[in-house]
Amino acid sequence: MKIILNGNPHETDAATLDAVLAELDFADAVVATAVNGTFVSAAERAETRLADGDQVEILAPMQGG
Repeated sequence: MKIILNGNPHETDAATLDAVLAELDFADAVVATAVNGTFVSAAERAETRLADGDQVEILAPMQGG
């Protein structure tokens, strides 16, 4: 299926947000996620199903001031 990942087209076989993170080697990373503009907590990722055309955002926390 084709999704939009951080603004770029991405082809994936992953059915859930959790599976996309694993596919991208972010499974153990501390990141914030959203699907179609809605925040998805770490606890909800395994249950968050993806569909063709979904917009997925993966954001890593940044330090600074």
